[in-house]
Amino acid sequence: MTDPKRKPLNPLLKLALELGPLVVFFFANQRAGLFTATAIFMVATAVALAVHYALVRHLPIMPIVSGIVVLVFGGLTLALQDELFIKLKPTIVNCLFGGVLIGGLAFNKPLLPVVFDSVFNLDEDGWRKLTWRWGLFFFFLAGLNEVVWRTQSTDFWVNFKVFATMPITIVFALAQTPLIMRHSLPEKDQTKA
Repeated sequence: MTDPKRKPLNPLLKLALELGPLVVFFFANQRAGLFTATAIFMVATAVALAVHYALVRHLPIMPIVSGIVVLVFGGLTLALQDELFIKLKPTIVNCLFGGVLIGGLAFNKPLLPVVFDSVFNLDEDGWRKLTWRWGLFFFFLAGLNEVVWRTQSTDFWVNFKVFATMPITIVFALAQTPLIMRHSLPEKDQTKA
């Protein structure tokens, strides 16, 4: 599934490209407010995607979808001068990811292997279980975003987005390790024909 000629991106650089726009958004919001931060976030997201592509000539599906939604909802936020749209962006993205993952299962097609770009080699049951878990987790994040932006200040929401969402996701991902270990398939010996 993975192109053997494709060189992998350094994990720290990949993390910087994924988190960089969010960190820039946080600092811009602190200094200049949400609308300026949104414009800077849009530019930072586009730059991060361009750098990622320039380095490996490939973009994973999740950053592409997130980037498109950032540009659309960020553009609406700026054009209409309404912060609602940028606050809805995480809800929309997470519902989209959750819906696609669980929808794929309805057609007996776990899509998580595509998302993880062959990072794991699991049996069919493992992919199904992991896909369910991630799909439900994305819906959880969407609901959490809705609760936070509707009940808290904009500054709290921005802080939550930067300092809570990623740790929650990391803890959830680490909690999947036992399932991944249980359902991992042995590596295929590349030397055999």
